[in-house]
Amino acid sequence: MASNLTEETLTEAVQRTFDTSADARFRQLMVCLVQHLHDFAREVRLTGEEWFYAMDFVERLGKISTPTRQEVVLASDILGLSMLLDTMNKSPGGSATDSALLGPFYVEGRPRADNSDDISNGVAGTPMFVTGRILDERGEPIAGAHVDTWHSDGAGFYDVQQTDKLHNEFAMRALLTTDDEGRFWYRSITPRYYPVPTDGPCGEILGAANRSIMRPQHVHFWFHAEGYQPLITQLFLKDDPYIGRDAVFADQTSLHADFVRHEPGTAPDGTAVDEPFVTLDWTFTLATTGAE
Repeated sequence: MASNLTEETLTEAVQRTFDTSADARFRQLMVCLVQHLHDFAREVRLTGEEWFYAMDFVERLGKISTPTRQEVVLASDILGLSMLLDTMNKSPGGSATDSALLGPFYVEGRPRADNSDDISNGVAGTPMFVTGRILDERGEPIAGAHVDTWHSDGAGFYDVQQTDKLHNEFAMRALLTTDDEGRFWYRSITPRYYPVPTDGPCGEILGAANRSIMRPQHVHFWFHAEGYQPLITQLFLKDDPYIGRDAVFADQTSLHADFVRHEPGTAPDGTAVDEPFVTLDWTFTLATTGAE
């Protein structure tokens, strides 16, 4: 390895250490990463004090993260990287539903549910009836598709944010399966807009930038079907007061939906509801695995 390295020669010296890698993609990623990191440091004339603060910031991202508090994911989200990757990796010219980031509140081990089930697990709130259909790009229904869905409660909190209150049980999340017509449907409660967590390192970025910390009202979906590309997306209340100011840049116009409010009466599943309720209906389109 070269000695007496300078600001001008150090970058290339580091990059050459990856020449022996047998993985071409790994080599490309690391060489490019080193280039951009070094260029960034040179461009802003990064000081040692600033770099130590940055390393401490990264360390604190890891320390505050848990299986139900994904601060590293949130950092990717508020910096726009998550949505950039979604946009970059979407099949060009396709008619598939737009994707939107996973978010920090997805968890494994969610309960399975049958169509028509109430997935709120007894959490109080305005009833919401969700009906959906999954089609391919030819308009044909996709039967047997797995539908992951999750959302906040009426105060803007997810189940994993109130584990003591819910006795560590899941609520407002489930895994369903579409019927022969590609349909799924369930009952829950209506979510609400909410602030992203600001008590960790990501909150420091948002506060320093004087940025919006809010997420518009939305419901998450993650679809899986054999022969089709997985789709992670969200549906947003189109007239939410925070539309256009989403802290994580996910509220694309194509995903703005009507959360229709109804007076007491008959719900889409035929049940009688003796209080005002909300309905949300949407048709989703998946791209085939081989779509370019």
